[in-house]
Amino acid sequence: MSSPGFVLPRPVLYPERRWPRPRPLDRVADAFGSMLVTRAPLRARRLRDIVVRVADEGRLLAGIPDAELQAHTQALREPLRRTQAQDPAVVARAFAVIREVSDRVLGMRHFDVQLMGGYAMLQGMVAEMDTGEGKTLTATLAAATAALAGMPVHVVTVNDYLATRDCDIMRPLYTFLGVSAGIVVHDLTPEQRQAAYACDITYCTNKDLAFDYLRDRLELGQQRGNLRRKVARLGAAPPVSLLLRGLAFAIVDEADSVLIDEARTPLILSRSLPSAISSEDVRRAIEIARSLEQGRDYLTRSNERRISLTQRGLLRVARLAEAAGGLGNGPVQCEELVCQALTALYLFNRGEHYIVRDGKVEIVDEYTGRVMADRFWSDGLHQMIELKEGCAATGARETLARMTYQRFFRRYRRLSGMSGTATEIAGELWRVYRLKVARIPTHRPSRRVQVADRVLPNETTKWQAITTTIAGLTARGLPVLLGTRSVLASQRASEYLHSAGLDHVVLNAAQDSAEAEIVAAAGQPGRITVATNMAGRGTDIKVPEDVCVRGGLHVIISERHDSRRIDRQLVGRCARQGQPGWCQSILSAEDALFDMDPSGIMRMLVRLGLVIGSQRLAAIAIRGAQWKAERLHSRMRGALLNSDERLDHALAFAGKAE
Repeated sequence: MSSPGFVLPRPVLYPERRWPRPRPLDRVADAFGSMLVTRAPLRARRLRDIVVRVADEGRLLAGIPDAELQAHTQALREPLRRTQAQDPAVVARAFAVIREVSDRVLGMRHFDVQLMGGYAMLQGMVAEMDTGEGKTLTATLAAATAALAGMPVHVVTVNDYLATRDCDIMRPLYTFLGVSAGIVVHDLTPEQRQAAYACDITYCTNKDLAFDYLRDRLELGQQRGNLRRKVARLGAAPPVSLLLRGLAFAIVDEADSVLIDEARTPLILSRSLPSAISSEDVRRAIEIARSLEQGRDYLTRSNERRISLTQRGLLRVARLAEAAGGLGNGPVQCEELVCQALTALYLFNRGEHYIVRDGKVEIVDEYTGRVMADRFWSDGLHQMIELKEGCAATGARETLARMTYQRFFRRYRRLSGMSGTATEIAGELWRVYRLKVARIPTHRPSRRVQVADRVLPNETTKWQAITTTIAGLTARGLPVLLGTRSVLASQRASEYLHSAGLDHVVLNAAQDSAEAEIVAAAGQPGRITVATNMAGRGTDIKVPEDVCVRGGLHVIISERHDSRRIDRQLVGRCARQGQPGWCQSILSAEDALFDMDPSGIMRMLVRLGLVIGSQRLAAIAIRGAQWKAERLHSRMRGALLNSDERLDHALAFAGKAE
């Protein structure tokens, strides 16, 4: 019986956070807050206190029997639940137990810097930890502590392989602690998904998690709260079958990729329908588009991936459509179809934005080089590209629910993450998610050698220089990892290496255990691995001792990415955990990065630097082009979020689902 004046809290059936609508003054506050949250090193120094506390608690646990250690674990549940895992003294006891159990069960004892990373995540921060510093083990500290406190925990990663691998490796630790762990991958039934989400800790991909949430929103129908579920419990309506237990606590692995890079594309839950655009209209649109002249009939904005017709082009399209027997249901749809056809022909390239496999067009993630299964472009664009490539056309799709990753992850009661590269986007993480970044020091000092960038006048001389450099390195028995920006670039690199008689392995557009095996072997003597910039992310490259003596793994960047973070992730593949390593960028004035700068100023500066013999000027111009691309993408993400927020408000006002 409750005491007078004390009201028991109502049970939360589907916990999630409602983000307040931004007011004009909020944007001003965000601007000042963004400047303050970049002080990641200072924040990390404040996390060191947990290391001392855990060390003190750990001395009391050394040598005690397993049964007593398990009893000690269960005794932590009540104080953790009461304090919501926020009391440093209680958290230190939990961390000490988890570290001791990990040492006994897995043979892996958390380093001091991993304790700092785990504490940062438990406090709702993004822990920036260098590649190879053991983020997977670090996450167990925050995940297990939150689970013992009674929170459903989602550990979110970028593909099924990593989710399965990480959960399977850490499951013995969780089992000893009395915490259940489940896995959600793409081919599970709804019942299997429910069972996995019912576990204390669920490992899943960002795509599966977000789409399962959208399915729950559809199941809940138009009611945005818990009313329908409460009525269902009273027997007045059929029971509602939901997959998740709400959005309580998430730990996002590769947080920069999930929360920032993938936030440019909205999540759309759809179903197949008969196409509203006839195959004849698609064919006619492609034929008309091929007859138009760039600059006179249409203008290309490559940086925004958009094409618009000129006044002359509009008149010519109207004449050509009439001569062909009509196109679409009127002049507006006719114009839209031709613009989509132009986009398919000239802005989407095979091997860069998509591949053709088994007679199907499959979209490639430009940041990872991996195929995004079951993804489709909308508004007839997918069908246009299928016709362009001679593939069978797929049907149209009806949108059932729509949401961005930004709006989805902001609904977690507590959100955290880990990444090797988060400092550059600290401001955006704060503005969008109210996430702070804590830079965690390395366990051992870095021994990486960063060689100055080398810039060449064209693609041919660049690939020749790369091939010559690789030949010289492998002749000394050194392994080389060549990073490329796209699938097409990796194929071109392979051609040059093959012509030079250099054995190599090409890795692109895959998301399975074979990818991890290839990457893990990339440190073997004399081995050459060609990979898209982020392929194999999350997998340790094993470098033998004899290779370390010669200088370690050598990384060559063949092209700057749109984001400095992607380049830094590739650099982080070498010289891990205090090993030696070497990295150099070999670039050209014809790289695709300059397409993001329609003014052409940065490309001109690169060429000027090459003419006057200043590699420094050329390298600075490339950095400038990269900065402009980052700014453009940031604005695009901001525009998408603003649009999503307006849609959310409109749907809430109308009483409709997402």
